[in-house]
Amino acid sequence: MSILLSSIGIALILLVKKVLKNHISARWQYNLGLLFFILLVIPFIPGSVFASLNIGSGFNGIQLAETTALVVNEATAPTYPTNWLQDFAVQVYRSQEGHLALVLVAMWIVGVIASAVIAWLNSRNLRLIKESAKPIEDKKILDLFMRCKAEVGVKGNVLLGASVLVKTPMTIGLFKTIILLPAAEISLTDMRHVLLHELVHCKNRDIQISGLMCLFQMLYWFNPLVYLAFKQMRLDRELACDAYVLDMLPAEAHISYGKTLLNFASTWWQPTIFAADIGGSKPQIVRRIKAITSHTTDTSLQKLKSICVFALMGILIFVQIPILAVFANSSDTDKFDFQAENVLYSDLSHFFDGIEGSFVLYDLDTGVYTIHNRDVSTTRVSPNSTYKIFSALIALQTGVLQADNSFMAWDGENHPFEAWNQDQNLATAMRYSVNWYFQNFDRQVGLESLYYYLASYGNSNLSGGIADFWIESSLRISPVEQVQLLTDFYRNDTVFETRHVNAVKDVLQLQENNGAVLSGKTGTGFVNGIVANGWFIGYVENSGRTFVFATYIQSLGDGNAGGSVAAGITLSILEYKGIF
Repeated sequence: MSILLSSIGIALILLVKKVLKNHISARWQYNLGLLFFILLVIPFIPGSVFASLNIGSGFNGIQLAETTALVVNEATAPTYPTNWLQDFAVQVYRSQEGHLALVLVAMWIVGVIASAVIAWLNSRNLRLIKESAKPIEDKKILDLFMRCKAEVGVKGNVLLGASVLVKTPMTIGLFKTIILLPAAEISLTDMRHVLLHELVHCKNRDIQISGLMCLFQMLYWFNPLVYLAFKQMRLDRELACDAYVLDMLPAEAHISYGKTLLNFASTWWQPTIFAADIGGSKPQIVRRIKAITSHTTDTSLQKLKSICVFALMGILIFVQIPILAVFANSSDTDKFDFQAENVLYSDLSHFFDGIEGSFVLYDLDTGVYTIHNRDVSTTRVSPNSTYKIFSALIALQTGVLQADNSFMAWDGENHPFEAWNQDQNLATAMRYSVNWYFQNFDRQVGLESLYYYLASYGNSNLSGGIADFWIESSLRISPVEQVQLLTDFYRNDTVFETRHVNAVKDVLQLQENNGAVLSGKTGTGFVNGIVANGWFIGYVENSGRTFVFATYIQSLGDGNAGGSVAAGITLSILEYKGIF
């Protein structure tokens, strides 16, 4: 989407340049082209930069299938003596956009490599030309060169040489600039025009800009609009350079300057991506000659109009950034900007047994975080059934659920688990993770209220639909954010009333062990027949101390990553640390 918006921006600039060509000076026509680079770099800015603007988010397009149930593999399930380590998850079918994306990325990389090879061959030809160059020894030409340098205002070290391999004067060298002249004899009048023209290229850093054009043409090899934009920009560069030179020449010398261009238009001309030359294709020369014959010095009004158009286009480009933020928030690599002083990063990978995942622990008494795998801990992913904690809180707060009467009759619809095919209350619905129970409450609460209460919940994106936004869909949250929300929940530092918080705490209680009480909720992502990921979040109360935790794991292809596995890993770590 960001590439599309950038392309629209390029098309808009090209349209403005065409419509207002009589009101914008040649130099500012070229300057407008510099805005292309801003548009083209935007798609490569990491999504987290846009996401930090916290403006909206996207939708990742999935379908819910209530007919396929996840069955726990007893061989891989934890061996802890509990009756709550069960995975209740319906399968979600996600379109194979990920595979298509990989194919497209592979095609793009091949195109970039091919473009880079072409650029390398072009630069190799320029190196051969540079190696063939001989220094100019003619004192008249050298004196003229120094006078022209002073006239243009070029103070850098620009070399002057001649080569039998060039047919038209050109400037080359991204770092060491060399003006190359053809080996053929050139009159002093033509020589002055040539040197002024090429020195203006040096002054304007046109060779470096040509290098940027080459880079972006490699990256956007698939976009013909980029080629069109840079083709126009190269012509505008020469028109701007001609205008600069004409302003330095007396009016009676303008015709002579035009003849100089015609002299080099008759020679073979081949465009080079790392060079700027006075020549050009015949159609380009015709346009430049027309511009020379009608050239007038820019008036103050024309300069003002040019600056205003440039500023307006710049503003329109920067307005795109918040729009791009909307799409950046939907990125699969959306990151949470975690800022904390008391953090211990600990390698707990031996507990995960090769499973990719993270563990976040927060000690409420010391205020210290212990984190395994910082990257995964700050990556936002679907909360799946862990969201049901907040679904219950919102339902209680809005009055659609009563703590002392949380009964909801089964509607007779056949669900994939026997535990779901019966009447429910808050305790049973939380224990068996009954989707339809909480989905009914969310529908009654409505999106407007849900948006209000979930404003600080991960990316707060409910665009996936009121029934499914938390099931491998648009709503995303990182393990660190889960811990922070649970900490506020435990401390009753939320917008929810204390009695509602306590009611949810009661149904989250799972197990007691030697005086330590474990509370929490699992969550499982069952995607395209694979147990793709699992959550276990909660807290432990032990001897007056409280520890809040969140474990998230994701499948590496074997499908062994459900909430029950995450819970088993968590229990192992808590036991190891002497917490539970």
